This record gives sequence, C-alpha cells and structure tokens, in this order.
Amino acid sequence: MNIVLLGATGSIGESTLKVIRKHRDRLNLVGIAANQNIEKLAQIAYEFGVPHVGIFDETAYAAAKAGTAFPITTQLHCGLEGLEQLAALPEADTTLVAVVGTHGLLPALRAIEAGKTLAIASKEILVLAGKFIMEAARESGSLILPVDSEHNAIFQCLDPNPTGKQAPNTKHPTPNKRHVDKLILTASGGSFRDLPLEQLANVTLEQALQHPNWDMGPKVTIDAATMANKGLEMIEARWLFGMQADQVQAVIHPQSIVHSMVQYVDGSVLAQLCPPDMTFAIQHCLLYPNRGESVVAPLDFSQAMKLDFHAPDLQRYPCLGLARLAMEACGIANGIFNAANEVAVDAFVSGKIRFVEISTIIEKTLNSIDNTEPSSLEEVLHYDQMARRHAADFVQKTST
Repeated sequence: MNIVLLGATGSIGESTLKVIRKHRDRLNLVGIAANQNIEKLAQIAYEFGVPHVGIFDETAYAAAKAGTAFPITTQLHCGLEGLEQLAALPEADTTLVAVVGTHGLLPALRAIEAGKTLAIASKEILVLAGKFIMEAARESGSLILPVDSEHNAIFQCLDPNPTGKQAPNTKHPTPNKRHVDKLILTASGGSFRDLPLEQLANVTLEQALQHPNWDMGPKVTIDAATMANKGLEMIEARWLFGMQADQVQAVIHPQSIVHSMVQYVDGSVLAQLCPPDMTFAIQHCLLYPNRGESVVAPLDFSQAMKLDFHAPDLQRYPCLGLARLAMEACGIANGIFNAANEVAVDAFVSGKIRFVEISTIIEKTLNSIDNTEPSSLEEVLHYDQMARRHAADFVQKTST
C-alpha cells in the first residue's frame, strides 16, 4: 500500500510514521509534506526513501532547493499546488491529510478526484465543504476513511464488512447506518474539566495546554479545553455518516477509552475501545479492510478499569453549544464557526484575549454574518475569509 502523508511533521504525522515503521512490509511512504520544517522532512525522506516531498512555505522551499538536506533523488514540490500534486500521485493508493487549517481542502479534493482512498484527519475539510467533498467522493467512487479517533470508532461500529474479507464487486463498502438512532461522540473534557467555573476567567495558556489524556498540538489541545473540537467533530460526523443534527451527540468520558458509540433504534449500543493513542485509528485506516498488530499495547481487561460518562455542561463549554447551533443551521454557519474559532484560539495563544473570550469571539462572528447555502467551493472560501476578518475585528475590540 503506497501512502502520501500531508502534515508529516505534526502529531498525526508522527503517529502515522510509527504505524508505517511497524508495518514496513505492508506500507510504503511515497510522498510527504509539511509547512516549513525542512530538517524533519529530510530525516523522514532518508529513513523511508520518500521520492516526493512537498514544502508549503515558499521561503522554506527555496532554501531546500538551494541546500543539500534531501536525497539527490527527491523531487520537491512547492506551495498549495505542490500539496495537490502529492495528493494525487499516480502511484499512491491512500492519501492521508493531516494539514492544520483550510490548506488541506483542495489537496483532499484532488485525491478524491484521482480516485485515491482519502484518510482524513483535518476537521476543517468536512466542516467547511462537507457537501462538496462527499459529492465528489460519490462521483469518483473514492473511499473516505476517518482518522479522528471518534469518527474512526463510529466507522468501525457501522462497518458492514468487519471480517476484512472484500465483498464481491465491492471496491468501497459503505458504512451501514441502517437502524441507527444516534451517534455518541466521547470527549475527555479537556484541561479544565474539573476546574471550578469561577476560575476559568484566569486560566493561562500553559494550563490550557496540559491535556489529561492526549498528546496533541497546541490548537487541538485548546480546542479540547473549550470542546470546540467536539463541536467540529459533531459537524464532521453528520457529513461523514449522513445523519441529522439531532442524531449526533457528545458526552464527557474522562478516561478516553471508549472512543465513540453507536446507539440503534432497539436501544443496543456498539462501542469501540482502545487506549488513548492515535496509532490505533491511523493503523485502521492505512490497513483497511485488513488489520495488524498494534503499535502500542492494547487494553488489558485483566486489570481493573473505570468508565464514566456524563453530559457536558454548556456553561463550562459554551463553544459546544455554539457548534450545535451552527450544525443545525448548516450552510456557511459551519465554516464561520470554524474560522472564528481558529482566529480566537490564535488570539488566546498570543495573549490578546482570555480563555473565556474564545466563545465570545465565535458567537459575535456567527451573529455578524447572515447564513446562506453555498453553491460553490469558491463561495465557501469567500465566507471563510469574511469570517476571519470579522473575528479579527472582534478580537481587536475585545483586547482593547
């Protein structure tokens, strides 16, 4: 299986490399990309013999072209166009997109148009353009496999082909949603799950980055603390699995062992369990429909464990409530929520606003733009930029 990995130097990229190292006899890395970390990309290129490397930042690309960091046989690709070229490499079977922000959208579309299996780790792709992505996949016959542990768990619970045996004349099996009542996404609750509400106004960036269970990048860790990430995942799940807004729910599960659940109309619930490590979901995608030995030790049920669940408090997590409103409204509201959240999180990281003001920026931005149904990808990107400008204005007024 030939793999292209966009976002090779981030946390998802590092976990993906662990999976490929474990299964070098079954997985072959043919393309990698990152923003500007030339040194790390070169190390990966040497270790895995990668023939194609994409560098998004033009200055970093120029430095790489002028230097000698990469093997002489490596072909370098530049910018967004380079990512699109990598995503649709003729020799690739699966393209894994783990690019932060909206830059993964067009490469994901190119992979789908080329008929590749798309392993999707970037929430923004479906949140912004779920309608267009899913339509393109139906037209090309491309299989979309979710890398997020929550969506991957749901996919496994819905999988019509859990044996790994390929059904006759079925290239890409569709998850079986027949008789599904609801999808239940689990959430750790983030860094401030147990903090008294009155103390949230004074939390620091350092505290926000101390996730109790997962080792993730700063943006995702802060999103976990506000539960904006769970809101984005609810929107994403709706597109991935073709559900109505009221069929997608989120619950707090502090242990992060149950990654999500599917409840059927007869009350039965199927859940997927594994340790809180991204290699499980990534490996499922890269080896699908087959399976292999895990990278890290699996759960040991001979040892006592505790599994707790409770509903999230929207006073503590107002971003989750705003995400649900956006999901119910659909249209461009989903993208506005995402764009405003990115701007607000960046403002918190840079010390311009307080943690509790992240949700305020999102709410003001959502209220400032009339919702509409986009007719093209260009329109989606237009409203994304508009939302970012509005959110930046609200940040400036708030910080002042």
